[in-house]
Amino acid sequence: MAVEIWPVTESFAAEVGDADLSKPLSAEDWRTVEEAFHEYAVLIFPDQRLTQRQHVDFALRFGPIDPVKTFVAGVAPRVPVDIADVSNLTADAKPYDENSRLRGFQMGNRLWHTDSSFKEVPAKASLLYMRSIPPVGGQTEFADMRAAWDVLPDDLKCRVEGRIACHAIAFSRARLGHEMSETETAEFPTVPQAMVRHHGYSGRTGLYLAAHAGRIDGMADDEAGALIQRLMDHATQRQFVYTHRWRTGDLVMWDNRCTMHRGLAFDDLRWPRDAQRATALDVAPTCEQEGLTPDGIAVAAE
Repeated sequence: MAVEIWPVTESFAAEVGDADLSKPLSAEDWRTVEEAFHEYAVLIFPDQRLTQRQHVDFALRFGPIDPVKTFVAGVAPRVPVDIADVSNLTADAKPYDENSRLRGFQMGNRLWHTDSSFKEVPAKASLLYMRSIPPVGGQTEFADMRAAWDVLPDDLKCRVEGRIACHAIAFSRARLGHEMSETETAEFPTVPQAMVRHHGYSGRTGLYLAAHAGRIDGMADDEAGALIQRLMDHATQRQFVYTHRWRTGDLVMWDNRCTMHRGLAFDDLRWPRDAQRATALDVAPTCEQEGLTPDGIAVAAE
């Protein structure tokens, strides 16, 4: 039986039926999934039963895997290096304790962001597979940056079109009061990213924002901070947002080039949540794709 696409809204988020991702998709089914990914940006595949290898193999259909680095010095990964562990679990499968440094770092996932925008080549597709869920809370919200651009006032479009922002993981963690060490910060220096992206497949334009953005090229820091916050507030209005209530076995994938997302709170000191993400890289730095030249803003984060 061929896969079926069931839109959540007319143009944003869709469920995919009759897809068993533990097996290779037929050429016809693959085309259906790929076209739906470009159109709806967020796809939900319910009731999957995947090994970590099958999870990664499906992600590879969208591009090379984004290599995972350890964000907190001295903490060994719990899962294979081609999967990002965004759970709240220690190596012995127990929830982090309240003072865990890794828990403090993972709290940054509750801020609106797009994956790996703090890397020179950011993420294209993220595929998050939920192996266990808390009984309450822990939803994930997705914001449609194309829809946000469509109704952005013209004066703001003029202010951001062709602009470059400076992204760093240290910027987002500082918003939560989580101070990264010099070693950790040096591992992830700031990078330039276009603030507006044009999508060749759909022909649509979208804002490109994240909590990782901390400066704007050619703009005073206070002015840049106010503009970034104004754009973030605009882009995350309810009419642009889909909220996903997870079920065990859900695999949700999203297009980082035209969405933001954030995880909502749950009692993470009590309930285990085993969330594993395979991430496919974009084709090139965003500035290169948009024909922009950074003006020396890729400097160490402060």
